[in-house]
Amino acid sequence: MKALIAMSGGVDSSVAAMLTQKNGYECVGCTMELFDAGCPDPTDSDMPAGSDAAAVAESLGIPFYSFDMRDDFRANVIDDFICKYAAGRTPNPCIVCNRTMKFGALLEKATELGCEKIVTGHYARIAMDEDTGLYTLSKAKDLSKDQSYVLYHLSQEQLSRILLPLGEYTKDEARKLAAEAGFTNADRPESQDICFVPEGDYASVIEEYAGIEFPPGDFVDLEGNVMGTHKGIINYTIGQHKRLGQAFGVPRYVCRIDGETNRITLGGPDDVFSSEASLRDCTMIDGSIPEGEFRCSVRLRYKQQEQPATVRMLSSEARVLFDEPQRAITPGQAAVFYDGDRVLGGGTII
Repeated sequence: MKALIAMSGGVDSSVAAMLTQKNGYECVGCTMELFDAGCPDPTDSDMPAGSDAAAVAESLGIPFYSFDMRDDFRANVIDDFICKYAAGRTPNPCIVCNRTMKFGALLEKATELGCEKIVTGHYARIAMDEDTGLYTLSKAKDLSKDQSYVLYHLSQEQLSRILLPLGEYTKDEARKLAAEAGFTNADRPESQDICFVPEGDYASVIEEYAGIEFPPGDFVDLEGNVMGTHKGIINYTIGQHKRLGQAFGVPRYVCRIDGETNRITLGGPDDVFSSEASLRDCTMIDGSIPEGEFRCSVRLRYKQQEQPATVRMLSSEARVLFDEPQRAITPGQAAVFYDGDRVLGGGTII
């Protein structure tokens, strides 16, 4: 079979390419040019230049393509990120990128090139459940690098075409394989930044891309009384209590952000806890819509430990009822359902 490898030149995608080739696939390498600052592939937590990906492909003796996807990335990922931040939400652009770019636009490129499979450097595992005949998505062997959270939206059709070779390896094992293969990126340090926000300065990047400034507005308490002035809603997120821009005498935490009124509601440390979350755009890995309610554990952030909860679903919407109150449940983030290591599905917090 023929496989298209999403390569950035980082150690993860390079080892994924090598393993796929060793497994007997006819491999084709590619990178996606996503924005003008360079062409990193956010599959890797590393941030190399696209030329490094070409060098790795050459060393493996496989063809290599560079796809200009800057317009698609701007429309699908950056504009979506800006729009949601401006509305007072805190989105996860990596989830959007995986859905629209890597396993959307790039999967279409794979079809055009006659590739049955697409391969990325994600740390997660895909398998076929012999009892049901359905594909499953599970956490990676290396739980410290697990990326199943950002893949919860994958459909059965997509899962049938995706290979994730690193799911069975730890990061250290991947680096060792890269070193043994003579890859110069084996020891490259990792970056934790969003690819198009390399310094982590969301506000400056959003204002630069959007070409607008976000005005100051009111800080209010839980009763709506004005307490002070904030410096623009894109500078804050739910649960934040540092760098609010002014002192209140006692600790204050961001409880709500309202993009329509340009108001930020502040409360005490207990006011950022909630036992419930509402979701929209819910999907399930097996393609079903569960009737009634079911028990599972739910992860609210990329690196958070899952928490036991009851989920009540109605079509693509859901209500999550946690056994214990959770801190800073943040609109725009994903809530992902797990049964042990297996991903059941998830949705977007509203």
